[in-house]
Amino acid sequence: MTTWIEIKKIHPDAILPKYAHKGDSGMDLYSIIDHTLKPFERIAVPTGLELAIPEGYEGQVRPKSGLALRYGLTMPNSPGTIDSGYRGELKVLVINLDPKKDYQIKKGEKIAQISFSRVEEVIIREVSELDETERGKGGFGSTGK
Repeated sequence: MTTWIEIKKIHPDAILPKYAHKGDSGMDLYSIIDHTLKPFERIAVPTGLELAIPEGYEGQVRPKSGLALRYGLTMPNSPGTIDSGYRGELKVLVINLDPKKDYQIKKGEKIAQISFSRVEEVIIREVSELDETERGKGGFGSTGK
């Protein structure tokens, strides 16, 4: 099944998201600015794009694994959720986790990726007791190392 995502360029340097390889789940997102990101600095990197995500779907913005591994560039809110009702500019919140080196964001550079998923609206029902499971209340580390 194919779902259409409508995208509007709001900046002349904007690059439409695209898959790097057939079968990829995420499409690359590109910066429209140059910026020197200091260690531990955060910034909302503009993409120059606005999206119309259909109701029943969400966009999930995620870090690029290569940038995270090589330079410590990641997202403090990963994944970033883009709701179907949002029509503002798509910006990517990034942070430089390298303690010593600046990171040079370059215009036209892949800065993150976005994937789209179905979401189901749920109804919350308050109860006085929950059903029992094998795991029970076991939390962090309860399944082993």
